[in-house]
Amino acid sequence: MPIPPAARLANPFRRGRSSRNELHTVPGTVAADPTAPKPILTGIGYGPNSDTHGKLTEIVFDSPDEIPAFLDAHPVAWVNVDGLGDAPVLNRLGEIFGLHPLELEDVTHTHQRAKLEEYPDHLFVVADMAKPCPPDPRTDPDHADGPIFKTEQISLFLGRGWVLTFQEEPGDCFGPVRERLKSKRGRIRDCGADYLFYALIDAVLDGYFPVVESLGDRLETLDNEISDRSGRGVVGRLHRLRGELLVVRKLLWPHREMTNSLLRDRELISRSTQVFLRDAHDHAQQLLELSETYRELCSDLRDFHYAQLNTRSGEVQKVLTIVGSIFIPLSFVAGLWGMNFDTKYEYNMPELEWAYGYPFALGLMGAIAFGLLFFFWRMGWLRREE
Repeated sequence: MPIPPAARLANPFRRGRSSRNELHTVPGTVAADPTAPKPILTGIGYGPNSDTHGKLTEIVFDSPDEIPAFLDAHPVAWVNVDGLGDAPVLNRLGEIFGLHPLELEDVTHTHQRAKLEEYPDHLFVVADMAKPCPPDPRTDPDHADGPIFKTEQISLFLGRGWVLTFQEEPGDCFGPVRERLKSKRGRIRDCGADYLFYALIDAVLDGYFPVVESLGDRLETLDNEISDRSGRGVVGRLHRLRGELLVVRKLLWPHREMTNSLLRDRELISRSTQVFLRDAHDHAQQLLELSETYRELCSDLRDFHYAQLNTRSGEVQKVLTIVGSIFIPLSFVAGLWGMNFDTKYEYNMPELEWAYGYPFALGLMGAIAFGLLFFFWRMGWLRREE
């Protein structure tokens, strides 16, 4: 019986595929999603630039059985698997690389949090790769409100002289790593598989920087709209932005813990590579702090927006109060002269028979109104709050 969608521990912003977890199955069972892409096996083999095996080799495997010879022919080999839709192929890869069945289960159950697991002859890392989400041309052509990114689980294995990666579907953030391998730039071709392992993890973390920067740009846009009082639906947009930042924080927190675990002394990771892993850990920490800062700014902007609304309401109430304060004495004067008592009695209103009684009443009303306006101005009550 498949787990219902509400019970999956999936990221609410995830747009990638997720395998079907089966209840009451034996632990370590590889249950491939039949709707997932079929695995495409590719390999990159190389050695140091000064070595006779330094030539880079790229290959697409027709069968997993071709991989052992490829591993033997190269000092460092990277095997990448795009697609998790074939359980026999995945099981065969597990046999070739000596993977534990529980690891293959975690590979196919694509709702894992980022983590590191250590085995006697290899390391296993699970990470979430951020991929840009294209805007919807119908509802969000400017990409101002829709989701910025989607996530895809990637599984990385480090062994002696080899790196194995599993992806849910083709397309990743490893392009710069492949370009560095081809162009022989930097130290990647002169180092072992552990440095390649670091470079792939660092590429995953670097993929979050454009995401966080895009969220920061949206936050700045909302800040300008709130300051200019031109924003519509600002509270809803701030809420969605804060939700995406919360997802980024939930994704980056275990990545920071995972990179921190890699800094411990491990046989498969050299001391020189651990120095670079500290840099990857710093990137994870920096991304986490940025997401936290932006999330707090969302709350601050929401409070600022509400403060502006309260200020506008206060200004309206102030204007209405001033208008009412001016018309109260005017209403008194008009009501006094409008009582129309008979003038033949001594104590009644003789002003009703004056030739200039009506202009006098209007002048008195105008003097009262301007006197009150001058008083309000001197008290500073007519100034607009900034």
